[in-house]
Amino acid sequence: MKLLIVDDSNIIRSRIARIALHPSLRQLSIVGLAKNGIEAVELCQRNMPDVVTMDLTMPEMDGIACIEILIARNPGLNILVVSALSDKVTAIAALKKGARGFLHKPFSDEQLANALLEVSQ
Repeated sequence: MKLLIVDDSNIIRSRIARIALHPSLRQLSIVGLAKNGIEAVELCQRNMPDVVTMDLTMPEMDGIACIEILIARNPGLNILVVSALSDKVTAIAALKKGARGFLHKPFSDEQLANALLEVSQ
């Protein structure tokens, strides 16, 4: 399965990429890293990922708007929101737009690995 990582923080993108290399996630291969929603839409169109990790607060295009576009183009896309926003309203809004999971920052390596396994099944 192809994984696209979307987050405006280079540190978080790198951390998710490192965790995705864990043997329990060997079914995932990283096809792109995007720092905002616009890059994510472009990379999705080019690389057709199966799973996307999505930050919500990003410049140029936020995660909620990006999720709406990506799901409209590919309703089967598995999106895991990884966000520091922890209010229920935000989580529900992301899930209503088509996200399949929500993980709050900060997260442990194990929490992210488990969340990726859940959304990729």
